Amino acid sequence: MSRVGKNPLQIPNGVKLTLNGQDITIEGPKGKLNHTVHSEVTVKEEDGTLVFERSNDLAFSRSIHGTSAAIARNMIQGVTEGFAKTLELIGVGYRAEQKGRDLNLVLGFSHPVIVTAPEGITLKVEAPTKISISGIDKQKVGQVAAEIRKYRRPEPYKGKGIHYTGEQVRRKQGKTSGK
Repeated sequence: MSRVGKNPLQIPNGVKLTLNGQDITIEGPKGKLNHTVHSEVTVKEEDGTLVFERSNDLAFSRSIHGTSAAIARNMIQGVTEGFAKTLELIGVGYRAEQKGRDLNLVLGFSHPVIVTAPEGITLKVEAPTKISISGIDKQKVGQVAAEIRKYRRPEPYKGKGIHYTGEQVRRKQGKTSGK
């Protein structure tokens, strides 16, 4: 049995849970999220906890069992605390500036890169080389961070590019001359 899926999920105070068949709606102080659970998994609310059970023991059912529980856990955390990722711009002349909801990135191209924040995501420039991405949906926050990072991935020789905060980039030695 899935270790993640078999554990009942506590519903904290201030969080409202609505079950409608396979649809889960979770509403909290930061917002509202909903998700449709796969038909192989049944969801029940028992005494302030959320319990996930699978219909059979096939490999797909086992995998979707734990995935469904993890998604619900992330939804509860999102509507209570929220999620955030921080990106750092490393390189000469690389900088970011806020223009309303948009982000204007100077990354060494002949033109600035303009990133528009999708619904439910907040983009904030903390410093000229530091970008903060926050929201209540973990998947959406990670996706926006990955799309911004895709404009200039960290390169292995000088380490220039857009890094996640705390990310270690493996550096290569480069060419040796004279031998």
